[in-house]
Amino acid sequence: MAQQMTQASSHGLRKGTLRLCGLNDAGGLRVQDGKRPCATNSQLTKDLGTHGSDARTSHTAAMTTRSELWLPTLLSVIAGMVDVIGFLSLGIFTAHITGNVVVVGALIVRHHRVNPAQILAIPVFILAVTLTWLIAKASGRRGTGLMRPLLLIQFLLIACVLIFSVITKPSADPHGLMATIAAMIAVSAMACQFALLRLTLPVVPSTAVMTGNLTNAVLGLVDLSSRTRPLIESDRRRLTGALHLLVGFFVGCVLATAALTYLADWAWSLPAALAAVAVALG
Repeated sequence: MAQQMTQASSHGLRKGTLRLCGLNDAGGLRVQDGKRPCATNSQLTKDLGTHGSDARTSHTAAMTTRSELWLPTLLSVIAGMVDVIGFLSLGIFTAHITGNVVVVGALIVRHHRVNPAQILAIPVFILAVTLTWLIAKASGRRGTGLMRPLLLIQFLLIACVLIFSVITKPSADPHGLMATIAAMIAVSAMACQFALLRLTLPVVPSTAVMTGNLTNAVLGLVDLSSRTRPLIESDRRRLTGALHLLVGFFVGCVLATAALTYLADWAWSLPAALAAVAVALG
């Protein structure tokens, strides 16, 4: 009997096919003519490949969910810090291009002196977003795979603002050349952050423009408190996310203002440190 089994096994291996018989119904093999066919190595490879693909998909989905929970809030704190420090020390909204457009328009009409950085912020922001897209395209990655490289770029840009500000003291002359250079580096860092979110987590609200987040929070609260059918399809998770962004941005503004009061140009070390944390966690 043992010899017959060995011969049969050898015959199966010579055919280049591995057969596993006697699998139960959990094996997923169909019954034909009252008998269960044997599983070939190609069938097993296909099944294992399917399960492996499902596992990878689940892992990617879990990573995206975790990123949606912590990353936007952290980035909103960073954006609040960069925006306040830029506005108070350099005279420009580095994370809020709309504010620069408003200020420039008002100053032109009233014939007041316009900060060159406020005018340059718009084309520099466009250029920085474009360069971020080119870097992402050249990397060959997509989705959450782009997160760490783009977070690293944001960190390097904010670190450059810190080093440049400590050396040149641009806050001494907010309308000077050094202040304009520092402001444009900070604008580029925020442009990278905007592009990062759109490329990696496109469903996440803006981390720097609080008007939309405040609108979402108010509508979500009103809809949830209403006893009638809600006007918009929202959930508590989206409402919580909007509130986290609002609180994070506000906390960043408060901390950055205090840091600027006591640390002057070294205040850029706060957003730089948080950007480094984002890279580590990303």
